Amino acid sequence: MTSQNSVTPAEAPSADGIAASARAAKGKGLPPVHKWNPPFCGDLDMRIARDGTWFYLGTPIGRFELVKLFSSILKREDDKYFLVTPAEKVGITVDDAPFVATDFTAEGSGEAQALTFTTHVGDSAVAGPDHPIRVERDPETGEPSPYILIRDDLEALIDRKSFYRLAEIGAHHEVEGENWFGLWSEGRFFPMIPSADLPE
Repeated sequence: MTSQNSVTPAEAPSADGIAASARAAKGKGLPPVHKWNPPFCGDLDMRIARDGTWFYLGTPIGRFELVKLFSSILKREDDKYFLVTPAEKVGITVDDAPFVATDFTAEGSGEAQALTFTTHVGDSAVAGPDHPIRVERDPETGEPSPYILIRDDLEALIDRKSFYRLAEIGAHHEVEGENWFGLWSEGRFFPMIPSADLPE
């Protein structure tokens, strides 16, 4: 079904057109998408699956360089996701989070520990006050889904293998009168699960 804001393929910017605009505007580092406020041009048939795979017109985008370019012009507004260039802004679909954290390194220990996460498109962020970790739990199964803020209101879902590794270096700490199992990074404690909910 086509949304009210969608435009026909003939009218909508193509993925190639967006990529060309992004390349033209790209300097060193990430583009300043927060400074760009172009007109909304409709929705693009582009989707980021929960595992981080990008799809265009229902087909996975196989070129890593293109996925990385698109990921650099992502913007989130009111829980909606857009690709933004100086000239255009198009809506895309994100199944869960736009990034997946596929690895991390840990330096130090205890409250002095620093956890640096790397995403599937090469972004990195050190968990801390500016890059918090949060965990959502499925209300029916209790299954945890951990996330870390990467940049500009864009989060990464921490993949399962990394989450298991994180659980091995977790610690218990009291938060608002309740004991929690969680993680320290950059002097901040991030609660993951109440200590009482852990199996004995």
